[in-house]
Amino acid sequence: MTLSLPVVLLFGVLMILLVRKGGMKISHAIIAAFFGFYLASTTLATQINSLDSTIAHLVDSVHP
Repeated sequence: MTLSLPVVLLFGVLMILLVRKGGMKISHAIIAAFFGFYLASTTLATQINSLDSTIAHLVDSVHP
């Protein structure tokens, strides 16, 4: 999927902003990261990837 790296970077920046300005603690961010790694190894990973692809195609098809 071509959007995987930008999406990961977007979520990474979002996590940094939440830790710095949103009052999210570092421990919460670490737990969220571990949850993401464990979720990626489940059978839900394929459905999440297809949902990401569908949303990306939907956003791409919208013309300004």
